[in-house]
Amino acid sequence: MSAEATTEERASILLVDDMEDNLVALEAVLGSLNEPLVRARSGEEAMKALLRQQFALVLLDVRMPGMDGFETAANIKRLDQTKDVPIIFLTGAEDDSGYAFRGYATGAADYLTKPFDPWVLRAKVTVFLDLHRKNQQLERFLAQQQADYEEVGRQLAELENDLAEPQRTRVVELRHLLSRRRIN
Repeated sequence: MSAEATTEERASILLVDDMEDNLVALEAVLGSLNEPLVRARSGEEAMKALLRQQFALVLLDVRMPGMDGFETAANIKRLDQTKDVPIIFLTGAEDDSGYAFRGYATGAADYLTKPFDPWVLRAKVTVFLDLHRKNQQLERFLAQQQADYEEVGRQLAELENDLAEPQRTRVVELRHLLSRRRIN
């Protein structure tokens, strides 16, 4: 985690793999990022976790019993609550070369084969964490802007009620100008 990241900006990462060794390896590689790492051993567990809390990123194994990675990704992208969560698919190098195409077609942001280079994985995850934080900052900024506009509108309404008719017309004009600039 970068030095300027606050507790509020901590970004959970969902690790989805049916193999314990793979989860341990992912935790070893990503542990130095000091972000919460949440495990899921199946697509079903992953969906439950995604509905319980917000994640900055999902690292998703392609081959799992039951709901495989592609089906899990399709379910993630189908829900309004989770559709914008980026997914990095992870799969064995011997897997079908069509898996990469299918992964991207399902909505993956990236696709890596195992064994992966730990530095590359950490760098890619860091980029997605930074994007997540920037999106959170933008959402907070937009919410503050909206609140500011609403406060100005409230104050204008008070002025409007307190003013004589000629002055009231000017306030109405200002209100119209403000509403054209409002962020929706």
